[in-house]
Amino acid sequence: MFNRLKKKPMSEEDAPVNKPSTARLNLFFFAAFVIFSILIFRLAFVQFVEGPELTYMETSRNTKDIPLAPVRGPIYDATGEVALAYSEPVQSLYVLLYEDYRNDERRQEAEELAHDLAAVFKQFNPGDKEQPDAEEIIKRLDLDYQKTFGYVPRLVKSDLSTKEIAFFMEKKAEYPGVMVLEENIRKYDPDGVAVQVVGYTREFKRAPDSLAKYKAIREGASTQRDPGLVYHEEEKVGFDGLELQYQEELRGRSGYQSIDIDARNLPDGTMLQTPPEKGYSLVSTINKEIQMAAQEAITDELRRLPKAITGYAVAMEVDTGNVVAMASMPDYDPNDWDYDKIKYVFRNGTTESFPPNDAKPSRAESVVLLGSVIKPLSVLIGLKEGLFTAGQTYHDPGYAVLGKDGRQVKNSHSAYNGSITARRAIEKSSNAFMIDMVGKRLLSKYGSEKSIDVWHKHMQEFGLGVSTGVDLPSEYLGTLEYKKDHESALTRLAFASFGQQAKYTTMQLAQYTTMLANKGKRMEPHLVKEIRDADGNVVKEIKPKVLNEVDFADAHWNEVHKGMVTKVSSFDGFPYDYARKTGTSEQGTGPNKKENGVFIAFAPRDNPKLAVAVVVPEGGFGSVSASPIARKIFDAYDEVYGLDGTPKGKKDEEKDNE
Repeated sequence: MFNRLKKKPMSEEDAPVNKPSTARLNLFFFAAFVIFSILIFRLAFVQFVEGPELTYMETSRNTKDIPLAPVRGPIYDATGEVALAYSEPVQSLYVLLYEDYRNDERRQEAEELAHDLAAVFKQFNPGDKEQPDAEEIIKRLDLDYQKTFGYVPRLVKSDLSTKEIAFFMEKKAEYPGVMVLEENIRKYDPDGVAVQVVGYTREFKRAPDSLAKYKAIREGASTQRDPGLVYHEEEKVGFDGLELQYQEELRGRSGYQSIDIDARNLPDGTMLQTPPEKGYSLVSTINKEIQMAAQEAITDELRRLPKAITGYAVAMEVDTGNVVAMASMPDYDPNDWDYDKIKYVFRNGTTESFPPNDAKPSRAESVVLLGSVIKPLSVLIGLKEGLFTAGQTYHDPGYAVLGKDGRQVKNSHSAYNGSITARRAIEKSSNAFMIDMVGKRLLSKYGSEKSIDVWHKHMQEFGLGVSTGVDLPSEYLGTLEYKKDHESALTRLAFASFGQQAKYTTMQLAQYTTMLANKGKRMEPHLVKEIRDADGNVVKEIKPKVLNEVDFADAHWNEVHKGMVTKVSSFDGFPYDYARKTGTSEQGTGPNKKENGVFIAFAPRDNPKLAVAVVVPEGGFGSVSASPIARKIFDAYDEVYGLDGTPKGKKDEEKDNE
């Protein structure tokens, strides 16, 4: 059976053809060899023949972004209409170097261009000696690339006239590389409104490392990938005041010019420009009308006083913390920056201090001992600590005795006040009461070390010796003599109790006065109330902020308020009941003795709207030198806003229209 099932062998004719022919196989291998040979040859050609040129092309072509300074946002007064600082567009002439001018032949071409440009400037500005001549233009062109690379446009002249702009736009083809670009220059209200508040701008390259934000920008420049945040060395940045405090908001974003460059760092293509973006605008709390009244009042007093050369004032709303006026006089003109003229005043303001320098009488210290204006707080501390009661009497012989040696510390004019309460001690400005009833008793209650700490704690709660929180840079925190272990605790507390052991800024004094007015809420001072975008939309509103509150009995507050009734002739005829305290602090002895005028007040007494603090170094009695300034500030506020809520200026307008 097996043999029957076995298949019959096929013949050679019947076998199927299923293998490629030798010819076809040889053709396939030949084609593959040719293709691979071509690829290998091409690879070798690219690597060894074209490689260097391709490498050169790769390394010699690059795109650079050249920053264009952003358009800085304006700073307005409280009305939102008066610009205290603003950016004004100007047209500037730049030259872009398309060749390397370091060889003699090329340099001659650049020098010829410089002479041509100088001739054009002279043609349109005959007789103007401020116009750059050919030598100055050559210097600005930086032909040796000492200041920057060749692809960076060179500034030849700023603020072109309309005739110059028209000329260069028409003759553009004749001046290759010459460009007219729009820039912005920073200008300030010509009336010099709140210069110490607004601040000023300078070139970024001049920013010292002591300004931390600019130091950080420099350190991060190499890793900054957003061209809009790249700072140019010539860009104007804030150096002080709101210009510095709100630098990021005001700045906007840089524009930039993108251009291809070659291996020589020279332009190699068409420049494309992305325009800069305008920064946000600030609406400050400063009211120009009230601010000018404060500045003029200080200036008038300085003319009248024989020794005073500086004066400071801060007016702060009791409920909001808005600073409606902050004056430091004399001041400077930020539109005309001359350091030699302003070096003794440009940083000596209501939040900062220079040490006194008798060799240069134009340089006076802006922080002084408070004198008697501290006495309302001394009484509050005494009542709070249970050192005496409101109705308790004290016999004031006109002096207090310190130590075993019987040293006497007298009242002003050695005034004998007889039997007085705490309220009368404030009114009569009794040094003796403060020493015997506050300083000595605080020492007796807590001992030498702890009594100083308790006093310091109360000072800090009222914003004295600590930051006020004001939105300004470089705030001075005060000089605390009572914290220095150079005298006995008794002497330090005794003199601190009537304002002779610590120096504070006018801003700190204003915040303290506000706390007296609102009975214990330490309001954060604000100099900006709104931040707006370029279209005028409010992007941020700064709302009132309470930094801390103190817990004192209402009866204690009332007792202090009733004591703030010292007679002040400059307020004769003032239509509101108001609380006030005069002060005269003494610094130095003998012929170097200086009497500083200090004054604080708030009005109206029962529903306070405004607190004012004034300091006149070397002004003498505060009732004479400082109070007239405060009166004019209150009057101006009444005109604009109304101390009773009704602006008096509007009433006058309505009468005129009838």
